[in-house]
Amino acid sequence: MRLLFMGTPGFAVPTLRKLLSGRHQVGGVFTQPDRPSGRGRKLAIGPVKQLALQSGLPVYQPGRLAPEEWKVLVETTADVLVVVAYGKILPPWLFNLPPHGAINVHASLLPRYRGAAPVSWAIVRGEIRTGVTTMRIDRGMDTGDLLLQNAVEIGPEETAAELQDRLAAMGADLLAKTLDGLETGQVRPRPQDPQLASYAPMLRKSDGEIDWSRSSRQIFNRVRGFDPWPGTFTYRSGSLLRILKARPVTPSVQRQAPGSLWRWDSRRALVACGEGWLELLQVQPENHKPVAASDFLNGLRLQPGHSIPLGH
Repeated sequence: MRLLFMGTPGFAVPTLRKLLSGRHQVGGVFTQPDRPSGRGRKLAIGPVKQLALQSGLPVYQPGRLAPEEWKVLVETTADVLVVVAYGKILPPWLFNLPPHGAINVHASLLPRYRGAAPVSWAIVRGEIRTGVTTMRIDRGMDTGDLLLQNAVEIGPEETAAELQDRLAAMGADLLAKTLDGLETGQVRPRPQDPQLASYAPMLRKSDGEIDWSRSSRQIFNRVRGFDPWPGTFTYRSGSLLRILKARPVTPSVQRQAPGSLWRWDSRRALVACGEGWLELLQVQPENHKPVAASDFLNGLRLQPGHSIPLGH
């Protein structure tokens, strides 16, 4: 089949690479406009655009998707649109143009975790299983008919960044199978059950602030699920403290005030939670580089068996 690919970040790269090595013809790539990045605010080329340019593909970066600009291109170039983390909601006129419509790769087992951040929220909410889905795009938010799905277990310490890499590779293989199946008629769309739907809203920076009244397991899941963004953080005497690595522990001690950071066994940094304890392994004080939690304790001159409060 002839297709146009629509994607922007690194998550979409394995799918484009898979398509380029297969028998389907990629006629061009739609990707988001270059964005200012870094201290110099220079325009940065996204991962999908980099691969497209390296592969000699035409690259289109419209600020908006207007019918008069793209209708002829889509109708003459594509049997199907492949959409992987493009970054914009497609207008109905666009995904209704090609014969096979627009096919999306979504990083969850739909209808579970519809929305912008399915990988992060699956980890934060303690799921042990997720997967990837190919679906037809319709007017709703990830509500289109299902095509194929592939499930995978979430590792007990796996971060969102690690899981996303695995799902990106899985999604590439699943999309290739989906296109083959649509071409032969072996893959047939089936509707989602809206009663089984759950949602994964766009992440905000404020999501990363730790509420120490939560259980240590819930906080640990947030450390994993919000890696790399927005990260998890707390405050010490009004100064930001990022929690980069941690693990839940259950020392046999009396319950302490949630948010109290204790120096334990001379080197260990343990924080009391609403239920259980969280051992800090790596932290990053404001305006400093990441350090081991034991080195952070040394800098505080906190004595064994003593504590300081964390939070506002």
